[in-house]
Amino acid sequence: MNTEPTDAQKRRHGLSRMWHAFGYSLAGLRAGWQETALRQEMLAAALLLPLSVWLGHTWVEAVLLAGSVLLVLIVELLNTGVESAIDRIGPEWHELSKRAKDMGSAAVLLSLVLCAGTWGAALFHRIS
Repeated sequence: MNTEPTDAQKRRHGLSRMWHAFGYSLAGLRAGWQETALRQEMLAAALLLPLSVWLGHTWVEAVLLAGSVLLVLIVELLNTGVESAIDRIGPEWHELSKRAKDMGSAAVLLSLVLCAGTWGAALFHRIS
C-alpha cells in the first residue's frame, strides 16, 4: 500500500513549504475576492483598519478595533470555504448542507455583531 501523500505540499519542508503556503493563501484571498460579501467587507476593512489607530486611545484599543474587523474577514473566508465544499458535493438540496451553510452564515453574523459592538463602544467612549 502506497502511503506517499499525493499533495506535493506534504513533501516540502522549511522555507519552501512556507513560501508555497503563502502562495496558497494569496490564491485563497483572490478566490475570496470573487464573493460579493467578502469584497464589501474587505473594502470596509480598508477604511476601518487605519481608522482603528486613530480611534483607539491605547495600542490595546487599536488592536481590539482592528482585530474585530479582521475577525469578520476570517469568518467570512471560512464560511466561503464551507459553502464551496458543500457546493462541490452537489447542487441538490439536503438538510445537512443547508444546516452547514446556515451555521456558517450565523458565524459571519455574530462576527459582524461583535465588530459593530466593539466599534460602537469605542465611538461612544470617544464622543462622551
